[in-house]
Amino acid sequence: MGFLKGLSKAKVALALIVILALLQFIRIDKNNPTSDPTKDFLAISNASPEISSLVKAACYDCHSNHTAYPWYTDIAPVSFWIRNHIKGARKQLNFSEWGDYPAGKREHLSGESVEAVETKWMPLNSYVWLHPEAKLSEDDRTKLQDFFKGLAP
Repeated sequence: MGFLKGLSKAKVALALIVILALLQFIRIDKNNPTSDPTKDFLAISNASPEISSLVKAACYDCHSNHTAYPWYTDIAPVSFWIRNHIKGARKQLNFSEWGDYPAGKREHLSGESVEAVETKWMPLNSYVWLHPEAKLSEDDRTKLQDFFKGLAP
């Protein structure tokens, strides 16, 4: 860190501002992958309109191919973090590809979904802060848990 001794705080701040400004020219890919609606979780599971609404509000932005990218995904480096988060979430569980999962994986993911909702791990607090419609009441959580439990054979 000796090389920073000769730099003033103003120069360091200016360098950071320049770097952040340059990062704005790097755009994330906001195109959602195409998906077959007949393979979608909500279509296959015959979810009620109420359950469909809860799952879409609390899960689909990250865990499906139907992500709605808000305005702040145009601001780097936040955009990079969100894009990586969505990629990881889709890799873990993608409701748009539910029909492609083998029965054993569906059962496992249903069990994990019960646990994630029950322990309040999902939806993430950081998501709910910016998307208040995703906040689940205790009654909503119970309904989702019962629904996911009912998917097991």
